[in-house]
Parts: sequence; C-alpha cells; structure tokens
Amino acid sequence: MNYNWDWSILISDPYLGWLASGFGWTIFVSLAAWLLAFSVGTLLGILRVSSVRGLQVIGTFYVEIFRNIPLLVQLFLWYFVFPELLPEKAGMWVKRELPLPEVTTAVIALGLYTASRVCEQVR
Repeated sequence: MNYNWDWSILISDPYLGWLASGFGWTIFVSLAAWLLAFSVGTLLGILRVSSVRGLQVIGTFYVEIFRNIPLLVQLFLWYFVFPELLPEKAGMWVKRELPLPEVTTAVIALGLYTASRVCEQVR
C-alpha cells in the first residue's frame, strides 16, 4: 500500500484560518496562564520561606495539592465540577455568562497548576 500525503490541504481555505486561530488561542492561553502562575507562584514561594509557621503551612499545602493532582484531572475539575460547587446563580454565571468559559477555566487550571512549580523554584 502506497499513499502520498497531501499536505497542501492545510494551507487551503478554511484549514489555514483554523490553524492560525488555534495558534493564536494557544499563545493567549499560555501567556495568560504564565502571568497567573508567575504571580501566584512567586507569592507562594515567598510564603514557603517565611519565618511564620502558618504561612509555610499554607504554601506547603498548596504545593502538595496542586502538584499531586494531574493536570488533566484539574482541567476537568475546574470546567465541570467547580461551577457545580458554587451557589446556583454564580455557577450559571461561570458556565453560561462568563465570556469564553472554556478559555477562562483553562487559564485558571494551567496557571494554578504551574504556580505550584514556580513556587518550588522560588523556594
């Protein structure tokens, strides 16, 4: 069996637009998650080296929770479970009225997951 792949289909309409849009969304989500991770991770890293025992416990608890739950599980939890744990009106806002709830929950999940890694690097 001999098959020649036709890669030129990817640069024709509408596939090129889809690829460009996907690339743009990927860059946006990664930059937004990085900003969240950097700010939260730096703050938590400072807490972990604090001389106050309670602040160290908060930082350690955060790192242990977010590093030990796989990222894919966290993505599902933030998108499907988190809105259900909120009061009904707030949950509907997160699921329906929030602009781009998929992107927002992805940014939050990726940012908080990566913040635990940044925290360890700062510590």
